[in-house]
Amino acid sequence: MKIVDNDPWLQPVVAKIEARHQAYVDRKRNIEEHYGSLYHYAGWHHRMGFSYSPEDGCWYFRDWLPGASEVYLTGSFAHWEPCRYPLKRCEGGEWEVAIADADLANEEVMLYVKGPQGYSMHIPAFANYATQNPDTKAFVAKVYVPQKPFDWQGDRGISLADKQLFIYECHVGMATEREAVGSYAEFEQRMIPYVKSLGYNVLQIMALAEHPYYGSYGYQVSNFFAPSSRFGTPDELKHLIRTAHQSGLAVVMDLVHSHFVANTNEGLNMIDGTADLYSPPDSQGHHPFWDTKLFDYTKPEVQRFLLSNIRYWMEEYHIDGFRFDGVTSMIYHHHGYIDNFGTHDNYFGSQVNEPAITYLMLANDLIHTIKPASATIAEEVSGMPGIAIPITDGGIGFDYRMAMAIPDYWITLLKDYRDEDWNMYKLWNVMNDRIWNVKTVAYCESHDQAMVGDQTIAFRLMNDEMYYSMEKEVHTINVDRGVALHKMIRLFTLLTGGQAYLNFMGNEFGHPDWIDFPRKDNDWSYRYARRLWHLIEDGGLKYDYLLEFDKAMLQFAKSRNVMRLDFPNLLLCDEEHKTIAFGRNHWVAVFNWHPMLSEARYIVPVKQPGKYRVVLSTDDERFGGFGRINKEVEYLSHTYKKRHYISVYNTNRSANIFERVD
Repeated sequence: MKIVDNDPWLQPVVAKIEARHQAYVDRKRNIEEHYGSLYHYAGWHHRMGFSYSPEDGCWYFRDWLPGASEVYLTGSFAHWEPCRYPLKRCEGGEWEVAIADADLANEEVMLYVKGPQGYSMHIPAFANYATQNPDTKAFVAKVYVPQKPFDWQGDRGISLADKQLFIYECHVGMATEREAVGSYAEFEQRMIPYVKSLGYNVLQIMALAEHPYYGSYGYQVSNFFAPSSRFGTPDELKHLIRTAHQSGLAVVMDLVHSHFVANTNEGLNMIDGTADLYSPPDSQGHHPFWDTKLFDYTKPEVQRFLLSNIRYWMEEYHIDGFRFDGVTSMIYHHHGYIDNFGTHDNYFGSQVNEPAITYLMLANDLIHTIKPASATIAEEVSGMPGIAIPITDGGIGFDYRMAMAIPDYWITLLKDYRDEDWNMYKLWNVMNDRIWNVKTVAYCESHDQAMVGDQTIAFRLMNDEMYYSMEKEVHTINVDRGVALHKMIRLFTLLTGGQAYLNFMGNEFGHPDWIDFPRKDNDWSYRYARRLWHLIEDGGLKYDYLLEFDKAMLQFAKSRNVMRLDFPNLLLCDEEHKTIAFGRNHWVAVFNWHPMLSEARYIVPVKQPGKYRVVLSTDDERFGGFGRINKEVEYLSHTYKKRHYISVYNTNRSANIFERVD
């Protein structure tokens, strides 16, 4: 196994790695023996749910409800008579009904199920649309049938293979400035041109699958095959994705296969009248920290449901890849809530949920079978060996893992340490603490750091001065420091932290407010569930500076193929001057984190002799800096004892990139 060859630390557990791989091989072989291929196995959604046969003028409906003793289909088409259309039990716990005397197109529908505890109403598991009653707030399924099939106009999606990923994490509902829920159409009109202009090439969209509680960020999914109706219709989402593709933007879905909402009417919980259909029995099926239900990955039907869900989003909505949420929770019975990881027993002991790992391997296999040029990203904090290693090499098969330690460390520095006490060696090590062949998504903050109860980097730096001291002609110590460090933190993370880069919507310009969805405690207000785009349209605020720097930073990274380069080469780590210098390819980056100390004729090692010039400076006046660096100056290297050096003006709280120009 290559995974062991490349990481000798795994040698003592090679047998367990082989057993993990064999479990995947055996499961896939079993699927192929019974269904022909993993791809066909993941087509359960074509059989289940609603379908219409023009040949016999009949609607068909099926669902998997093995614990039910009676099942009925009701809805607006049946005048909500609960028992008018009974289903018959079929093999394997499936139930079905054929309806020839009613048209179900765009009608509201629900299941009326008799289980061990009596009768109850449920949304079908494979419903492709669910809408919320504005008065009762209850959700009901709807058989979505557009007037004509959506025209993808030859759309084949965007290839993410070998592409440098610059990911814009976003949320359709809060992308508006209105104190309301934004729509797919609004997002398409405003955000796609905006994100394209910034230089990002991937939209990572949160909260696409239907969820009854808006404030869950979409992480408590009720209807896995239904795009959220809060934002519009399924066709409007398809139109958004098609427009994104036409603009050169890939669309990655934030996929939640780690748990599901505990609601019984809207979601999978108790759908057949039993408490352990999709989840393990008793307390094993309940997430103790999230108050949600857990999937039982040992059940073939649960695996098939989730794999079919992946195929559905890829084929029906042309999704280009997935960011799997809550992977740590999936792969451990303790859900990641322990003090530390890093031992063989942590990664291969009794607390590991091996069936979940088998499922993730099957999921990655399926995704790359459907679209070899897709990308999968694991939100995984434990550092599980092999998480982003190919399955053929002994890994779990993700293309990338999230560098979750990086934002945590930035918070620690900003919250607990004075600037002059930052440790340069520790900072460098945190940014580069990854295995060379594990591709990593670097980020200094995502939506997690923007939530109420936490703070964005901009707000930690500038606090409430962001509300009254951001005019370009106004200078305060806190805001000047904040603007300087905001740029440096983002650039340092991008240049050193991984092979892809992520930013959350609005953080590119230092959005001042946290995110707080409507809830009882804030009188159901949308004030903080939106983005204040006027701040960058004003023209007179320092948010412009941060936005322009973000654009320039991405342009530099793309033009120099930063994400394809080897690890950065540390050239200098100077605690006294709080300066780190490192080289990549033909350029050298010098970061001076010191709050006060600037030094003329500062000596910086370079790998190659020649003439150097500053190509990007956070201190540039157009980025809100003080313009202390003359970008026309050329720096000629000198050699001492076979090593090469340049002498530079090392300005405090700034980063400068020197590139060899001859």
